[in-house]
Amino acid sequence: MTIRAVLWDVDDTIFDYTTADRAGMRGHLAAEGLLDGYASVEQALGRWRELTDRQWARFAAGQVDWEGGRRDRVRAFLGQPLTDTEAEDWFARYLGHYETAWALFPDVLPVLDVLAGSHRHAVLSNSSLRVQDHKLRVLGVRERFETVLCAAELGVSKPAAEAFHTACEALELPPHEVAYVGDHPEIDGRGAADAGLFSVWIDRTGVSALTPPEPDTAPGPPPDRPSRPRRIVSLAELPALLHPDTRFGAPSTFG
Repeated sequence: MTIRAVLWDVDDTIFDYTTADRAGMRGHLAAEGLLDGYASVEQALGRWRELTDRQWARFAAGQVDWEGGRRDRVRAFLGQPLTDTEAEDWFARYLGHYETAWALFPDVLPVLDVLAGSHRHAVLSNSSLRVQDHKLRVLGVRERFETVLCAAELGVSKPAAEAFHTACEALELPPHEVAYVGDHPEIDGRGAADAGLFSVWIDRTGVSALTPPEPDTAPGPPPDRPSRPRRIVSLAELPALLHPDTRFGAPSTFG
């Protein structure tokens, strides 16, 4: 098995979305004078994340477009029938706080450097191109990826096999020559594996709240069953999976 390219998820895989989202919303709520409406900051943050997940699910199901889901998230969070302009303005003010907290995980640049000469790289994200292209440019890594593909423009989102296959077609490679790295065990891990890619699930917490997708740690799939996600807890482990003879990192002992 030869892996020629790596497809990357963005949020909570290479970009520390959870930390930035929480820091940004905490600052925004304080600036807007909204913290008094909640028993604690954590309760407010939990409500925002709950609505974020709900609107993403509506978008993935084709029930709302990306911008519409964002406006509905603001309306639901505030409990007010805002106009589109009012909702967009509120979200723009939140973005000002959110973007100040943007950061890559510390293991990202080292692994991209190690793999730069051996593998091609691209992004497949369940977001929009405008959002993720801007994010990658601000983070200083956009030039590391040949292409950035997002669900809002593709019209199909992970874990659908079509999303992964479209990305492979963009790279002009068959799925078995492409690795996918993502943080969600079902959407990323199982979705990529079921689509025939070399699936790598990065579980940065070490203990996922979701049911683990029975990860593999062997370099290739057993002949009697489909490939399953390989579980790692740091990107430092990735080169060892893609290059079994590498001295950078080591195969995961988890799973």
